[in-house]
Amino acid sequence: MMTEHALPESAAHEAFSALALTALDDVYRFARSLTRDEADAEDVVQETYLRAFRSWTTFEPGTDVRRWLFTIARNVFLRSRERGQREVTLDDDASEAVDATQATEGWLRRALDPVLAGTDVAKDIQAALDELPETFRSVVVLVDLEDQSYEDAAAVLGIPVGTVRSRLFRGRKLLQQRLILHAEDLGLAPTTGDDRSTQ
Repeated sequence: MMTEHALPESAAHEAFSALALTALDDVYRFARSLTRDEADAEDVVQETYLRAFRSWTTFEPGTDVRRWLFTIARNVFLRSRERGQREVTLDDDASEAVDATQATEGWLRRALDPVLAGTDVAKDIQAALDELPETFRSVVVLVDLEDQSYEDAAAVLGIPVGTVRSRLFRGRKLLQQRLILHAEDLGLAPTTGDDRSTQ
C-alpha cells in the first residue's frame, strides 16, 4: 500500500516543483518590490520556496501558483519586518478615486505614455516604485506588474477588495507624479507649472 501511494505522491511533488519554479522570476520581482533591496529579496525568495516545498501538499492543483507563492512571500516579508512596521492609514472616500482618475487623465492628456515608452526609464520606474510606501507598492506591483486581479491581490495581502482599489488608486497616483517629474526633468514634457499657467 505504501508503494502504491509513494509513486503518485512523488510524481505530484515533481509536478508541483516544476510549476513553482516557473514563477521564480515573478516571486523575486515581487520580493524586490517589498524589500527594495536585492540581497533581502533573495532571502525572502529563498525562505518563500523553503516554506512552499515544505508545505507543498497544501497547494490546490489547478489554482494560481503565483498567487499562492506571493502570499507566502508577503508573509515572509512581514515577519522579517514585524518590528518597526508602520501602518499607513487611508481614507476610502470618493476623493481618492477622483484624484487618481484626474492624475491618469492628465498622464494620458500629456501623452507621456508613448514618450516614456521610447525612453530607457527602467531604472527610473524601479526607483519611483522603491519610493512608494510599501502599503501602496505591493498593490501596484501585484495588479499592474504581476497582472493579478483585485480579488487575487486582496487574497495575497489579506485585505478587502475595496482597500485594494483605494491603495491602487493612491499608489498609481504617487507613481505617476514621480514619473511625470522625471519626464519634466528630462525635458520630455512641459512642467506642471507651465501647464497651470496656461489654464
